[in-house]
Amino acid sequence: MTIEPQFFEARDGVQLAWREMGPATGPETDDARPLILLHGLFSSAEVNWIKFGTAARIAEAGFRVIMPDLRVHGSSEAPHEPENYPPDVLVHDLQDLIAHLGLGDFDLGGFSLGARTSVRAVVAGMTPRRLILGGMGLAGLAGWQRRGQFFKRVIAEYETAKRGDDTWLSIQFMKTMKIDRVAAALLLDSFTDTSPDMLAALTMPVLLVCGEQDQDNGSAEDLAAALPDARLVTIPGTHMSSVTEPAMGEAIVAFVTA
Repeated sequence: MTIEPQFFEARDGVQLAWREMGPATGPETDDARPLILLHGLFSSAEVNWIKFGTAARIAEAGFRVIMPDLRVHGSSEAPHEPENYPPDVLVHDLQDLIAHLGLGDFDLGGFSLGARTSVRAVVAGMTPRRLILGGMGLAGLAGWQRRGQFFKRVIAEYETAKRGDDTWLSIQFMKTMKIDRVAAALLLDSFTDTSPDMLAALTMPVLLVCGEQDQDNGSAEDLAAALPDARLVTIPGTHMSSVTEPAMGEAIVAFVTA
């Protein structure tokens, strides 16, 4: 299924895209609760949420599913100017989308980079009623520098990596997704760490949903233990494959309809 993007202008003038699925907006559907879902690094709303049916499952449960393409990704612009990448720029973009859509009460979630962006948004003062963190562990929030260095190598080895190298699969995914390497490098430098003490801001119910073979962002169990109101659901798959599993959408629906 392909859903045409809609566009809005971020505070720095960059054109950003989002897609929606679920009940149409308007007075007759005001009871359709908004759920914002953020995709992972080098992916897109279509690949993470639409292609494998996750958004459709949530929409069928009566939700308005709002799925932005993060800057540098999907249908959104990828500027090359460093001033377009201040710290936590993706949080600013999320704030701008929420303001553009006039959302008040909503749920928020994401996978991998989308999960860490969701956490950064809550730390910055955003107050979703419920929070969904996919493919995320404690180290993925507090220890970004190690993970970030890997992705900087992915960009540096874009033309030279050989099959079997640890960067190979990520490079192939970047090529498939047509990611702009200059913009991606700038975006990586905008990411900031979330120390364990900052997690006290996550007072709302939190769903952690993680593949049984996924340790890419550290331990989801450790993250669950660090949060005041978290439940962990383990689904099949690795970091790359878990987001394609029907169990991802099923876990989210069970959480938001409980």
